Formats: sequence, structure tokens, C-alpha cells
Amino acid sequence: MEHSHTNDRDIALGNAFKAGIAINIIFIIIEALFGFFSNSMALIADAGHNLSDVLALSFSWIAVILSRRQPTLKFTYGFRRSTILIALLNTILLLAAVTFIIYETVHRLNNPMKIDAKSMMIVAAIGIIVNAFTALLFMKEKNHDLNIRSAFVHFIADALVSLGVVVAGVIIAFTGIQWIDSLVSFAIIAVILYSSYNLLIDSVNLALDAVPENIRIEEVGEYLKKLPEVSGVHDLHIWALSTTDAALTVHLSTREQTDINFILSIQNHLHERFRIEHATIQIEFGNMEDCGIKY
Repeated sequence: MEHSHTNDRDIALGNAFKAGIAINIIFIIIEALFGFFSNSMALIADAGHNLSDVLALSFSWIAVILSRRQPTLKFTYGFRRSTILIALLNTILLLAAVTFIIYETVHRLNNPMKIDAKSMMIVAAIGIIVNAFTALLFMKEKNHDLNIRSAFVHFIADALVSLGVVVAGVIIAFTGIQWIDSLVSFAIIAVILYSSYNLLIDSVNLALDAVPENIRIEEVGEYLKKLPEVSGVHDLHIWALSTTDAALTVHLSTREQTDINFILSIQNHLHERFRIEHATIQIEFGNMEDCGIKY
């Protein structure tokens, strides 16, 4: 039953990636063309932002596929850690998009052109629908994977950015103020930088084996310390195996002899309460030297 549920989840997630990538590629082409012919830097900037998100979505899909591959004699944990590297790569892509948009926006400010506000509004309105629908595809899984969460957040941000482009088009249509288009481009840059910063911090933390955000190591230590059999907790380490899975190693000194059932019960509790998938527990009866974090 568990295996069947996992397969169904993988198929549904794969279909979400396929649909999201296909729909957004089509929209990016349309948006870039209309941005060029309507002289709207805001549309071109938004198309560039969407392109970086599609690339990020594609890499996230690759990471999910790699994470499903079985361990080998060389890669004994499998390829789950590739999801962390992909999240870091996604951040670099976003920053590259920012550089392009800044350059083009400054260039357009120095070389102003008349903007077709009507085309700008129509295409941006379609963008709201496309981005909101794409975000909806990943809503269910957004709390389980950093890459999927970043995709969800990015497309929600894209929908809001498209809304901003629509508003800019309305203002230009009624006032004729052309520089509003560039102002919206800089607003898009601010949105990208904000999302990039959060993704960068999370990705670097996981790459440096920091404790995942959803796990409080203090609570894990307190749980282990309060076990009736345990007299000391030492060398407790928790790190990410991937953007979804966490690992733990710990030394426990006990007041009495324990058996395999004691370890299994701890592993089950760590999995159910803290979502720690892989726990390695060393048991020593009696006192032991302090070799790491002590509780």
C-alpha cells in the first residue's frame, strides 16, 4: 500500500512538472514577442523572470528524478543530495535573470519608446492566470520539498508581478506616463531579489549540513534525554540528506542494558514526530566521554 501510494504521488508530481513547464514555455514565448512589439520592458522583464522559473522548475524535476535512484557502492546515500545542489543552482539562475533585467531596464530608460498599453495589459492578465494555475499544481507538495516550495512561491510572486504589469498598463493607458513601465521592471527586480535571498539562505544552509528548518535540535535532544533508559546524550548531529529527507546520528549512554527494540522505538518516534528518515543510534551502557553536543 505504501509503495503504491508513493508511485501515485510520483506520477502526480511528474504530471504537475510536465504541465507547469509546457504551459509556461508557451506563455513565455507569447509574452516576450508581445513585449518586443509593444515596446514594454515590463513584459520582457517578466518573460525573463518566468524563463528563469521554468529553468528552475526543470532542474527541480530532474532533482526529484535523481532522488528516486537507488544507492550504489560509491553513492551509498543515493542521489538525494542532488536536490540541494539544484536548489542552489536555481538561486544562481534567478540572480542571472536579475542582471539581465537590470541591464535592459536601464538601457530602455536611456532610450525611451512608446508603449502599447493595451497589449501590455492583455498579456499580463493572461500571465496572472498561467502563474496562478502553475502555483496551484504544486500547492499540495510545497511543504515537503524546498525545490517544490520555491517553485510554488516563485509562481505566486509571478502572478503578483503580472498583476503589477496590468496596473502599470492601465496607468500608461490613462496618463501616457511611459516611465511607469520601467518602474514596474524595478519592482520585478525587487521581487526576484527577495525570493532569491530566501532560497539562497535555505540552500546554503542545507549544503553546509545545517539542521533543517523544520527540525529543532533542542527538542530532539530533550526527547532523547527524557527517555527513562537514557543517562546521557552526546554527539547529536542532524543534517539534510536532500530537500525532503533528514538524517541523525547520536550517542546514548544508558542506565540499563537495552535491545534492538529500544533503538527501533526511538527511530520510529524520530520519524513520526520530527520527520527524520535515517537515524543511526549508538548505545553504550554506562558513562561515556563527551565528544560533541551535550544535553
